[in-house]
Amino acid sequence: MSDDTPRETIQIPEQIGLPRLLDFYELQDESNTRIHEFYDRLRDGELSTTRCTDCDALHYPPRVVCPECQSDDLEYESLPHEGTLYAFSVVRGSAPLGMNDDVPFVVAIVDLDGADVRLSARIDDAEYDDLSIGDRVSLKVVDIDGPEEQDRVFYRFEPAGDA
Repeated sequence: MSDDTPRETIQIPEQIGLPRLLDFYELQDESNTRIHEFYDRLRDGELSTTRCTDCDALHYPPRVVCPECQSDDLEYESLPHEGTLYAFSVVRGSAPLGMNDDVPFVVAIVDLDGADVRLSARIDDAEYDDLSIGDRVSLKVVDIDGPEEQDRVFYRFEPAGDA
């Protein structure tokens, strides 16, 4: 993903006063989360996670303490931006707060290339009937524009095409 590629901005509807605990996109700065580096790196177009420097375990999502050895010696490591669809479904009915206007949309488990990481993500720019297990997808970073005027981002994937 090149730094000069314009990113899509998604809008959280103003009329929904989301209680802080129900907002799907957490506050991402250092004063609100200890994994702010994940969001800082994502904001720069890089998907990443943590690896324990003591036992070498890779964690997704990023952690502040290793669940394997309980060490807090963790480093951020870049993850691939490409992967394959491992499983997918479509949300046709009720969606999380703030996403009801988006239905239907595809959600999937993405098996990242060359990393022992499978993650859940929304798949943009594709209909359910156009996808198959094993299809190639690539990272898509989206800016979150909501009523809190906070600089937030999140990741999605989109079909990789025949590149």
